[in-house]
Amino acid sequence: MSKKQTLRLTCPQWQGGVNPNYVFGAELLSFIAPPSTTDKSITICVDKNFDTNCQTEDGVDFGESLYEQMAKVKQILMENNPERLIVFGGDCSVTQVPFDYLKGKYENHIGILWLDAHPDISSPAASSHLHEMPLANLLGLNPNSKITSVEHPYCPEKVFLGGLIEEQLRPMDMACKELHLHMASPEQLAENSSPVLEWIKKENIQFVAVHWDLDVLSPHDFRCIYPAEPHTDIDAFPAAVGRMKLSEICRLLNNISSVAEIVGLSITEHLPWDAFNMRKALGDIPIFQ
Repeated sequence: MSKKQTLRLTCPQWQGGVNPNYVFGAELLSFIAPPSTTDKSITICVDKNFDTNCQTEDGVDFGESLYEQMAKVKQILMENNPERLIVFGGDCSVTQVPFDYLKGKYENHIGILWLDAHPDISSPAASSHLHEMPLANLLGLNPNSKITSVEHPYCPEKVFLGGLIEEQLRPMDMACKELHLHMASPEQLAENSSPVLEWIKKENIQFVAVHWDLDVLSPHDFRCIYPAEPHTDIDAFPAAVGRMKLSEICRLLNNISSVAEIVGLSITEHLPWDAFNMRKALGDIPIFQ
């Protein structure tokens, strides 16, 4: 049987989280990933003028720039028609268009595994940052803007939140409870993958699109995430901090692959602090100027 066509997209999108560090984080992530001689790779050009004043459209910061970048992704997907997608981000909003595309291709046979310490299920009424909304958008909860609307919304039962820090949900996160989304805490997934495997079986899911926000990981186990920034007091961090291990995520993805096909993997919010700091330090040395 021939190998499915896989497209690798590097999306160094930063405006959704209003954090320029996501650009280099995405570019480095695509370099770290295992190389392939068969997968096609495309990098999305993004506006790297970080000093541009933030313009808000439809309640979304940098809304027009984000829409333009998302339109580029959609055009590339339509032209290449891949069967599988690997996305290197960038902030979490890079997942929206690729997973919308996959839903159109695999219809009701596909489900989303959202690996994240946060549910990303907000709205422009509650947040102006698009990276806090992509799951809500994919569920069709924010249909009133070209920035947040999707063509192929997912049903709530076809979504699973893995590694969610449920006890720290904020008011803007509560749609995940109201929709009764499937979910499992880091502790529930620490020993085995059964909650996710049971969901796949119950919902008759044949294909899985995995959103992997690296902040689902513990900063004690993985250092390239926001709470692991040097000299940060993790106990004072203003958002939920992930508690999973890299080995647990890899085991989970391998277990899923034994019962369903992973056709989408979006890895987001890679923040390699040592690389950032080294680049900045070298930039201050005259020989590099």
